[in-house]
Amino acid sequence: MIRCGSRKAISATSLLTRSESKCAQSILNTIRRNRSSYDVAVVGGGIVGLATARELILRHPSLSFVVLEKEKELAVHQSGHNSGVIHSGIYYTPGSLKARLCVRGATLAYQYCETKGIPYQRCGKLIVAVEQEEIPRLKALYERGLQNNVRDLRMIDAKEIREREPYCRGLMALDSPYTGIVDWRLVAHTYGKEFQEVGGAVVMEFEVADIRMASESPEGTADGMKYPISIKSSKEEEVRCRYVLTCGGLYSDRLSQISGCSSEPRIVPFRGDYLVLKPEKHYLVKGNIYPVPDPRFPFLGVHFTPRMDGSVWLGPNAVLAFKREGYRLYDFNMRDFGDALSFRGLRKLVFRNLVYGVGEMYRGIFISAQVKLLQRYIPELSINDVLRGPAGVRAQALDRDGNLVDDFVFDGGVGAIGSRVLHVRNAPSPAATSSLAIGEMIADEVESRFQL
Repeated sequence: MIRCGSRKAISATSLLTRSESKCAQSILNTIRRNRSSYDVAVVGGGIVGLATARELILRHPSLSFVVLEKEKELAVHQSGHNSGVIHSGIYYTPGSLKARLCVRGATLAYQYCETKGIPYQRCGKLIVAVEQEEIPRLKALYERGLQNNVRDLRMIDAKEIREREPYCRGLMALDSPYTGIVDWRLVAHTYGKEFQEVGGAVVMEFEVADIRMASESPEGTADGMKYPISIKSSKEEEVRCRYVLTCGGLYSDRLSQISGCSSEPRIVPFRGDYLVLKPEKHYLVKGNIYPVPDPRFPFLGVHFTPRMDGSVWLGPNAVLAFKREGYRLYDFNMRDFGDALSFRGLRKLVFRNLVYGVGEMYRGIFISAQVKLLQRYIPELSINDVLRGPAGVRAQALDRDGNLVDDFVFDGGVGAIGSRVLHVRNAPSPAATSSLAIGEMIADEVESRFQL
């Protein structure tokens, strides 16, 4: 972990039916919020922000909390555009914060889903070696998983692979039955609903444009300077608070800079494009099928992922997105694109991985190339079995030397505001799996910094 230095009220309508949600939204959009001052404001209604807000209000029920979200709904971006996997914690360095958070997070996630009645499937995962040179890396992963206390891990041979996945071919595999799948957006919405049920407020369509120390009390109040932080939206609406926590995901670097923080680490968006199996071919995949990671490359590689809705996703690739929230090939934003290309860290990353990057772009354009890669694991798969599917955008933090920032980064800013603001600048994957554990950790940091 790295340490750097009255709007519209809305309820959790996202768990209602679509028609009920629209009706409730229409009614609620006419209601003005009775209060505009809070003890703590959490900026960002993604899964990390919501998990943390939930944890904080459960610990401090006497304080007032608000979540500020720029979209019309919660968990729209990374939290709603991911593979839906509950990871078990195999890949991460033993003893590292990521490993501990993932293992604990997976346990907490399963318990939470059971308690709240959220559907999930513990369908397992195979990490499959298809070449002899991958077997030593696979065995090293097994040892790493054991050191991380991942549940029920075992090595299996080619025969056992076929017993678990009849259409998968491999020399050896790591079987992780504790890996599962869930709709993480539904989980995030449930965090938000619980947060509101215990007294938290959620304000939608509030895009934060400025965070600063206020020079005077809120108009029409007798609070004095009890709430010295002024948060203004792009529409000039204001929320006052004592402390601010930002969990901005794809915009975490820009939110940090508002309060005088460094521009680094920089968020560079990488889009991952998925293919989907045609429904009549779903029988080819039973559980998650993953490759053995290649340490030469910065990203994991293509895999097979069943979904809670019954679909099966294949992929993704990893290419530079021309827009931070650009889920389509031709989505483009000049500022986002310019920020990425002007950053020396990205240029260094690209130069070091030029061949790999060109290959990812090629496979993103030509489905046949992606299918060829997938056929290493399921030979029966053909280009006629797949369609283009959805995409997600990953907020990848980079340092100026082109290294992927793989740890949590907290920052506070400078001056008087620095002691009242905490920015979560990087919450690395698997943030969804680890969200409840991450929420605990950030809440600890908030309590320490703000002396709640």
